[in-house]
Amino acid sequence: MSKAVSKSTSSTTGGHKPKGSNQLRIIGGQWRGRKLSFPDVDGLRPTGDRLRETLFNWLAPDIHGANCLDLFAGSGALGLEALSRGAASSLLIERDSRAAAQLKSNLDLLKADGGKVLQMDALGYLQRSATELPNAMFDVVFIDPPFQLNLWQVVIDQLEQRQLLREGAAIYIESGLNDHYLPPASWRLHRDKTSGSVHYRLFYREASPAAN
Repeated sequence: MSKAVSKSTSSTTGGHKPKGSNQLRIIGGQWRGRKLSFPDVDGLRPTGDRLRETLFNWLAPDIHGANCLDLFAGSGALGLEALSRGAASSLLIERDSRAAAQLKSNLDLLKADGGKVLQMDALGYLQRSATELPNAMFDVVFIDPPFQLNLWQVVIDQLEQRQLLREGAAIYIESGLNDHYLPPASWRLHRDKTSGSVHYRLFYREASPAAN
């Protein structure tokens, strides 16, 4: 798929690139205060500190020991923050080669054994065959795609169809104020806020009726 499918190439995320630099600051956990570089890729804007603080306050009861999936990783703001705060693993999917290379470098710098980077398109990852995704089930998923590509629904549908979410999984979604998507009946909205032009929500996946 086109390079633009990566968050790093064209996402509008509610965060802002630090003026005059390409640095991301981890805001909580074992690497709190650490600054990490990311490449000068068009449109790469880490989710802002205030929004991340809010999100991880929401996730505080669930993040420790969680297996996380960051589908449009970009700078790694969400996936790396999750590891810093005690997640057992964080799989970062990133299409852009420079951004993916920097993510790998930052994982090495942090000695983050639980982190893994796949340089590929997020939809390509979700559409892999079952044999290519052995035992791939996640407790926390971050969905922050390029807004103009309107990928929310296809990503949500793929996560459910491929059964990649554990019962009770947390799903975080960033979108524009006027963007729409329909979550499955099994997803319960937990928190819902706006920040500037960004709408962000946290869902929890409950047992489907068929499982009861």
